[in-house]
Amino acid sequence: MQIIPAVDIKDGRCVRLVQGDPERETVYSDSPVEQAKWWESFGVELLHVVDLDGAFSGEPRNLDVIEKIKNETSIDIEVGGGIRDLQIVRQYVNIGVNRIIIGSAAIKNKDFVEEACKEFPGKIIVGIDVVDENVAIHGWKDVTDVHYYHFSAEMKKIGVSEIILTDISKDGMLGGVDVHFYEKSLEKIGLPIIASGGVSSIDDIKNLMPLSKKGLKGVITGKAIYDKKLDLKEAMKVINAG
Repeated sequence: MQIIPAVDIKDGRCVRLVQGDPERETVYSDSPVEQAKWWESFGVELLHVVDLDGAFSGEPRNLDVIEKIKNETSIDIEVGGGIRDLQIVRQYVNIGVNRIIIGSAAIKNKDFVEEACKEFPGKIIVGIDVVDENVAIHGWKDVTDVHYYHFSAEMKKIGVSEIILTDISKDGMLGGVDVHFYEKSLEKIGLPIIASGGVSSIDDIKNLMPLSKKGLKGVITGKAIYDKKLDLKEAMKVINAG
């Protein structure tokens, strides 16, 4: 299981939002590139990079910053935010990004996801945000009537390689991870999952680790490490010790 620090980019800066709300923003660094280098220095192998401006506008707004992160670090990155057509996917692949996250567009345009999976097999990840077991879209503002189990099954069928599953009720709240939510999701979905939302301490990492045997590939952490509630060095030691 990997620890995956989040680098969320808004207005060219590294920020965190509470439950996806742009009005509840904390700026952690004026340079996402330097922040990425800092997390790299801890030995992490993957960064979760989100173009928040792109997510709200529907098109990439920080491609240059993301390309700079890719060029100036040796760490793998996964990128999401405003990826709504094949041209955008190609832009990211062309700058060396091999993990492309499709969010709201996946539920609105399944043909796009299927085409992306065919053109870039193994590189397409779908981010599923969950409220009361249903899929939420548009920065979590709209909750659909689609159960996330059903939607995940559709994504698996068309070739999606992995799911990032966000428990919105927990995101940015530092309230702890709902381990049972991820355990039952792994059993029902049958795809590798990355957990997102609620990490508050080293105990959350320890509690999630047994799920790695069931297909949990990693856990994204943002506010906890930025606010020093979770010591990333300690977390990496726990992970590396198995």
